[in-house]
Amino acid sequence: MLMENETLDELKKWFDDYVATFKSGDVESDFNVVLKEEHSRRVCREILYIGENLRLSENNLLLAEIMALLHDIGRFQQYTQYRTFVDHLSVNHAEFGVKILREKQTLWRLEELEQDLILRAISYHNRMDLPLDETDRCLMFSRMLRDADKLDIWQVFTDYYAWQGGASDTTIIHNLPDTPGISDRICADLLAGKTARYGDAKNLNDFKLLQVGWIFDINFAPTFRRIQERDYMAVIRNALPQSGQVAQIFSEVQSYLAGFATDNTEAL
Repeated sequence: MLMENETLDELKKWFDDYVATFKSGDVESDFNVVLKEEHSRRVCREILYIGENLRLSENNLLLAEIMALLHDIGRFQQYTQYRTFVDHLSVNHAEFGVKILREKQTLWRLEELEQDLILRAISYHNRMDLPLDETDRCLMFSRMLRDADKLDIWQVFTDYYAWQGGASDTTIIHNLPDTPGISDRICADLLAGKTARYGDAKNLNDFKLLQVGWIFDINFAPTFRRIQERDYMAVIRNALPQSGQVAQIFSEVQSYLAGFATDNTEAL
C-alpha cells in the first residue's frame, strides 16, 4: 500500500514534540540537543538527494525520509542520561533509538512490513558492517541512510575543523585529546582501503583520519559526487599535520574518490 504524505507530516510533528521535551534551558545541554535535531533534518535532505538521483519511487522516498528523520532518535535520551554521544561509554544509540520507537509505538500508522524495514535500517546505520543475511531491499535503504548520515557528519566536522577561534567543543570530538601523532593502526587500515575502528582512535588526529576512512564505506555515485563537490577530504587534510603517512593516505583516498565520483552508474 502506498504511504501518504500525511503520515510523514505526522511523524515530523511527533519528532518536533519529542525533541522539545529534552530542551531544558541549560545552554550546553540544549546546544547538543539542537545539534542532533538539526543533523536529523539535514540527513533527510541528503537521503532525498541520493534517492532522487537513484530514481526511487515516491513511496520509497517517503520511507527513506522517515528513516533519516528518526535514525538518531536515541541520541536525545542518550545525551540527557549519560551526557555523552560516545556509544561505548553509554549505549548503542541506534539500538536505543529502535527501543524508544517500539515503546512509543511511533510508527503505528505504517504497515508492519514498513515498520520492520525502517527499524532494521535504523538499527544498522552505525554498525561497522552491514549483515550479510539481509534482504536486498533493506540493504539498499541501509546503505542510503549510512551514506546520507556520513554526508552530514562530514559537513558538521569540516565546518568545525575549518572554524578558527573560540573554545573547542569536546562533546563533538568525543572528548579525545588534541595531542601530536597519529596511530599506526589507523594509518594501516586506511592505506589498506578499509574503514578504521573507533576503538583505535587515541587522539583528535586519529579521529580525523577515521572520518577520512569512511570514504571506503560509501555506496552510491551521487554520494561520491557530493563529497567531491564539497571538498570534505581537503578540509580534513588541512586540519591534520603534514607528514609522509598523511600524504600517502590522502593520495590513495583522492584516487579512490575520483574514480567513483565520475562513474556513470548510479547504484554501486
